[in-house]
Amino acid sequence: MPSALPDGEPAPADGSLPASALAGLGTRPFGFYVHVPFCTVRCGYCDFNTYTALELGPSVVAGGHPGASRQTYAEAAIAEVRQARRVLGSAAPEVETIFFGGGTPTLLPAEDLVAVVAAIREEFGLADDAEVTTEANPDSVTPEALAVLADGGFNRISFGMQSAVLHVLATLDRTHNPANVPLAVAAAREAGIAQVSVDLIYGTPGESRADWSTTLEAALACEPDHVSAYSLIVEEGTALARRVRRGELPMPDDDDFADKYVMADEAMRAAGLEWYEVSNWSTDVATQCRHNVLYWTGADWWGVGPGAHSHIGGTRWWNVKHPVAYADRIAAGLSPAAAREVLTPEDQQVERILLELRLATGLPVSALPDQALVAGPVAAGLTYVDDTPDGTRLKLTDPGRLLADGVVRDLLP
Repeated sequence: MPSALPDGEPAPADGSLPASALAGLGTRPFGFYVHVPFCTVRCGYCDFNTYTALELGPSVVAGGHPGASRQTYAEAAIAEVRQARRVLGSAAPEVETIFFGGGTPTLLPAEDLVAVVAAIREEFGLADDAEVTTEANPDSVTPEALAVLADGGFNRISFGMQSAVLHVLATLDRTHNPANVPLAVAAAREAGIAQVSVDLIYGTPGESRADWSTTLEAALACEPDHVSAYSLIVEEGTALARRVRRGELPMPDDDDFADKYVMADEAMRAAGLEWYEVSNWSTDVATQCRHNVLYWTGADWWGVGPGAHSHIGGTRWWNVKHPVAYADRIAAGLSPAAAREVLTPEDQQVERILLELRLATGLPVSALPDQALVAGPVAAGLTYVDDTPDGTRLKLTDPGRLLADGVVRDLLP
């Protein structure tokens, strides 16, 4: 089952935000995340808020509940975009990034994805260099659909490759054909989508070092502009967690994660990609995922769709999870927000340390509550202090990247 949302406090039915959230609107980058909650099958490791046709039920799948099915979802998403315009008012800035995630966004007709982008452009305006991304399953795109996306403003696509090895994909319950990945990448480039990223997972039970090497070689042979590589997390409530609990599969091993991370970093560097966040590599600054950088640096974004999270000026909220409940609220003219939380200055400081330290650009030392704590991880060779034109910053060393979460704990009093 999808993961639970936090409790929070009640969110206003009209979606209004505290004055403190709106006060600095326009002084920070602003983006949209659009969650498309549909999948053809549920991957065994996934705890995202996604639904197969079987889980939604035949009446919803047939379009009998407007806004909750693939056929009508774009209408509900566009209605939430318009609601965002009403809530944020005239102070809302142009949109710098749009990211469609899921689920599998490309299960929707390409024309529907383009219509959502057009609504965002109409309501807010898009920056001239706006980054517009969609995630995609390599088996869920066609040259014709990719051409529609490119013509409609999409300039970045992220393919969920995960692995190039069939038995690893089978353990993950991934159903795509790995041979389709290079074909999909080539089709995206032919369509005119400027940037291509691939997503990988390492540490799957039964994945050998040779398997991971095969995956890295196959991914880099596609000559992507960007690669994300994440260690497998066994999330409670997933099919994978149940298999591990029953002893059918071993729990992933931290030493294996570390070895495969080093393998990935070496392969990326040899192929001309450099890390800019612990789990992300790009060919240069221009091909970094600007939308994710927006998250990591505490900027503003509005999350559209069931279960989507938003953040504006220190206020965070999350939408109701189920597509039917979401569609009902949208149809009634109500905010789909389930609850929210207003972050304290201390909360924001902790999140800044947690996220910005993971970036290659590092964390301003001045952002630490106790700067004397820097001495420990520096002495351990996990971080170093760098005097930059932007001030003195604390940065992770290569060994420090393997222990980033522990470094953060050591920096908090």
